[in-house]
Amino acid sequence: MNLETVYIIVNISIMPAWALLMFAPNWGFTKKFVQAAFMPLILAAGYIYFLGWSMFFGGGADGSGMGSLSAVMVLFDSPVSVLGGWIHYLAFDLFVGTWIVRDGQRRGIGALLRFPCLVFTFIFGPIGLAMYFLVRLFKGEGLSLAET
Repeated sequence: MNLETVYIIVNISIMPAWALLMFAPNWGFTKKFVQAAFMPLILAAGYIYFLGWSMFFGGGADGSGMGSLSAVMVLFDSPVSVLGGWIHYLAFDLFVGTWIVRDGQRRGIGALLRFPCLVFTFIFGPIGLAMYFLVRLFKGEGLSLAET
């Protein structure tokens, strides 16, 4: 299977999880499938595979690394490394989206206020998280990460 096909499959496979978080966060299936570690662990397995391929089996670009900005930039010369990095983003963004739903439910922040935060988390990652924290501030819930 070529890397473009894997990219498409990974992107399509994550869409149902986001749809469930946005439109059916209280459904039992959402709680068992999306709010559990299932999806992030599948994505983590993909990340480990592509990271290993990139680092140990010749899939990475020569001179790449994480010791300097220029070495990190070289990482992006390898399609294998970029795909691994993309899966990394998808896994963490989904984890953050799941946290936003659970935290919002615990704090009584309604789905309509969480929805735009989830959309932005899905598309722009940290911007959606920042939006959610602004919603929390507006609702008087503060910035603490302690679970209430």
